[in-house]
Amino acid sequence: MTELPIDENTPRILIVEDEPKLGQLLIDYLRAASYAPTLINHGDKVLPYVRQTPPDLILLDLMLPGTVGLTLCREIRRFSDIP
Repeated sequence: MTELPIDENTPRILIVEDEPKLGQLLIDYLRAASYAPTLINHGDKVLPYVRQTPPDLILLDLMLPGTVGLTLCREIRRFSDIP
């Protein structure tokens, strides 16, 4: 896969996934499609990251260690409209 340079205009996608192989697969596909993906593998790390570095899109697993994905989704919705 070819990776293009990422700049400040590149859409940022947060991947919240605790399965390493699936997380890496998503990163590879998104980079090849000229996105800037970030992977977080534990629910407790998501809210601080989203507040500090709001992504353009979040791909959120429902079954996570730390905090359940649906709970995270509800919490994020309280302060953001990120899809």
